[in-house]
Amino acid sequence: MKICIYGAGAIGGWIGVALSQAGERINVVARGATLEALQRDGLSLMRGDVRTRVPVNAVADPAELGEQDLVVVAVKAPSLAGVATQIAPLLGPDTAVMVAMNGVPWWFLQGGFGGEVAGRRLAAVDPDGAIAAAIPDQHVIGGVVHCSCSLDAPGVVRHHFGNGLIIGEPSGEATPRAQALLDLLTRAGIDAKLSAQIQKDVWFKLWGNMTVNPISALTRATTDRILGDELVLGFISTVMLEAKEIGARIGIPITDTPEDRHAVTRRLGAFKTSMLQDVEAGRAVELDALVSAVRELGQMTGVPTPFTDALLGLSRLQARQLGLY
Repeated sequence: MKICIYGAGAIGGWIGVALSQAGERINVVARGATLEALQRDGLSLMRGDVRTRVPVNAVADPAELGEQDLVVVAVKAPSLAGVATQIAPLLGPDTAVMVAMNGVPWWFLQGGFGGEVAGRRLAAVDPDGAIAAAIPDQHVIGGVVHCSCSLDAPGVVRHHFGNGLIIGEPSGEATPRAQALLDLLTRAGIDAKLSAQIQKDVWFKLWGNMTVNPISALTRATTDRILGDELVLGFISTVMLEAKEIGARIGIPITDTPEDRHAVTRRLGAFKTSMLQDVEAGRAVELDALVSAVRELGQMTGVPTPFTDALLGLSRLQARQLGLY
């Protein structure tokens, strides 16, 4: 297969190493220090003290690669608009684009999903529709990552825990290409699952990290400290209840309570969220995909979101002060 990883950060690097170990030749679109490191040293994955290093074909210009069979988009949400302006040379009529990103994606309300708001554009994540125009719906396969990784250095990914990846067509169909991708990921050693409604998996993951991520960025606290403060925990639970009501109105009923989800997070131990890692590294934060989109969906569905609004306002102000939004 012709496979391209667009965004060889923590998650893109993890997927790239796995696919390479499965015998696939991996192309990567990168820039700056990451491009230099990949061209010089290849892509590395660290598990404890064990390093797995694989060769990749890294380029700055997608036009050097041409049409691909599979493109894995694994950038942070603020970088997606830039990807949209460059991705065209990689897309042929049958190219699958697996989107492995946090938060609510631009394609969320496509494929007939969303009830009364199905088919609408989410301005929070695709303000002018440029992303949807650059990556048409027929190419998209959604992805929900259940794996924690970080970067030790450009091109060097450190795996912390988890090995899961849920994929699915926005329409919910079990298409041959989705099954082929599932088989590929499984052969690569990833615990992959095919979802009958990938939007539900997106929303359920978001239900947990739309609060802890921005609160960690605000406080610089690890997850154990966040969940250990009863006042903060109460605030988080109230935001989650707002999101739970929105989910119910778009076809994602959640039977769990916030306390059920807190228990899941506690079992993961003390860790730095991806947004806290971004703040510490001086990278743009994913507030719009994680929080602004939820607020917008609340407005679309008529669900009041005062606590979500407060979380967004405080987090956005801090990020602007740091030059990260």
